[in-house]
Amino acid sequence: MAEVTQDVLVKRIGYEAERINSYELIVRTGGELTSFTAGSHIDLHLPNGMIRSYSLVNDQRERHRYVIAVNKDAESRGGSSFVHDSVKVGDIMTISGPRNNFALHEEAEHSVLIAGGIGITPLLSMIRRLEAIGRRWELFYAARTRAAAAFLDELDAFRSDLRPRMHVDFDDERSGRIFDLPAIVGNVPAHAHLYCCGPVPMLAAFEAATADRPSDRVHVEYFQAREAPATEGGFDVKLARSNRTIAVEPGKTILDALLEAGITANYACTEGVCGTCETRVLEGTPDHRDQFLSKEEQAANKSVMICCSGAKSRTLVLDL
Repeated sequence: MAEVTQDVLVKRIGYEAERINSYELIVRTGGELTSFTAGSHIDLHLPNGMIRSYSLVNDQRERHRYVIAVNKDAESRGGSSFVHDSVKVGDIMTISGPRNNFALHEEAEHSVLIAGGIGITPLLSMIRRLEAIGRRWELFYAARTRAAAAFLDELDAFRSDLRPRMHVDFDDERSGRIFDLPAIVGNVPAHAHLYCCGPVPMLAAFEAATADRPSDRVHVEYFQAREAPATEGGFDVKLARSNRTIAVEPGKTILDALLEAGITANYACTEGVCGTCETRVLEGTPDHRDQFLSKEEQAANKSVMICCSGAKSRTLVLDL
């Protein structure tokens, strides 16, 4: 089924930090946008053909706008660079509706939020929600420099009695200290929920530090791939609904092969992070390369991210 999209107007672009801009998006004819929850993201369908996912940073009670932040990554494959260089106030952008793969557990007595760089974006929305419902939270926010840290002004605007809950850390201001993630996690009460979003090395350290904690209290959001996509090829994909068989040749992903064959498939990040391309597996064994499915879900082999994962079996039967 094709993804539902809508057109929105770029109302405002703001400078948030070095290489980071915020973009306020509204319904161009007025009215409300689809509701969302803290931790959600939307997909931007860019005029250059790319689709990129960005977290919503504003308060989920707001229905009149979406606010995203885009970091102009030096290693951008064209997404963030295009947004920074080409998108202007007054432009019309096509977006998907909000989805949430990084949901906030509002019932938790205490939430600990750990952000690295642009990873502050979904956590800022969570802070707004936790404040609104009166839940306890604590933030640890690391960045290369103070100038590179987004939304410091908004964090500073919280009431003074909340300041002890916010710990901001900059690489160039540590005087030899390190951002001690294991120590941070080790001091978190057993009943707390932990959330982490940031660069891959931080997430790997976070997952190692939380390995002994209940998995339902540990939450991670990846913005980029942890490993290379499966492009070994040499297998067939059978499409159960359309009764077609597509050969996946070496050097191509399943998604590449499907698109070249004229098959319509949902996708966005192309890195196995956002979950847009998740497809049900009917037969065969996937070679999972994504960061979206849990280890248990990968072991069950009931679905696969076709943008980055391959096959261990000679044939993979998909619900397409």
